Amino acid sequence: MTTSSQKLVYALDLKDDPALIERYKQWHAPGQVPVAINDSIRKARIEALEIYLVGNRMFMILTPGPDFDPVAKAAADAASEEVQAWETLMWDFQQALPFAAPGEKWLPMERIYSLAEQN
Repeated sequence: MTTSSQKLVYALDLKDDPALIERYKQWHAPGQVPVAINDSIRKARIEALEIYLVGNRMFMILTPGPDFDPVAKAAADAASEEVQAWETLMWDFQQALPFAAPGEKWLPMERIYSLAEQN
């Protein structure tokens, strides 16, 4: 379990093709992500989720709620036809980071600085 103030940050690349990147952005515009996908995120007790893009590199910032269980989320996603269809569609646009292991998509990032922890 996690605390609600914790943030989980992940990285993933898109294929370096401006037309594909634009289509990917359109799929993520308000109202374009399928309801089942947004519902799966909310049901997993994720309080907030944002994706940022620079060039073809993306960063996902996830704010889990106190009852978030990443293992349960992964199992629910694997069992959901809608989530699996979305993941398959998104993989048309995405590519693994150069240092990712086979089958890895979004990789967790390590926080190395926090202003709040500085003198």
